[in-house]
Amino acid sequence: MGRPQTPPCTVDIVIEMIDRPGRPVVLIERRYPPPGWALPGGFIDPGETVAAAAIREAREETSLEVTLDALLGVYSAPDRDPRGQTIAMVFTAQAQGRPVAADDASNVRLIDPASPPAMAFDHERILADYVEFRRSGKCPLPD
Repeated sequence: MGRPQTPPCTVDIVIEMIDRPGRPVVLIERRYPPPGWALPGGFIDPGETVAAAAIREAREETSLEVTLDALLGVYSAPDRDPRGQTIAMVFTAQAQGRPVAADDASNVRLIDPASPPAMAFDHERILADYVEFRRSGKCPLPD
């Protein structure tokens, strides 16, 4: 009997720009389908820790060096990604400087996390959870 098939694991990062008024967060415009605005993130490489993957994806997509602060939550709703089920570990992070789109990102944007645009995946929900986490200090329960 082989190993069970499980959904791929991913990371997403809510990057708070601590050197900007209001501490906006960074979004990327996706270069590849599904289109739209999203949090920086991607698939965890074999042999990589989830924290290392989050730092790598942030650097690859936004050109920012981030400091991870917390694990916001684990998101696993089967319909969260139209390409198929994934399990995402979502980190909060801080950065300074100027984000620059690279790799899978065609553009970057700074936003107030309480007023996000329409977004890909379940990232509007993640940002709502982030806003509540910053208000209450409590992480959301996993899906």
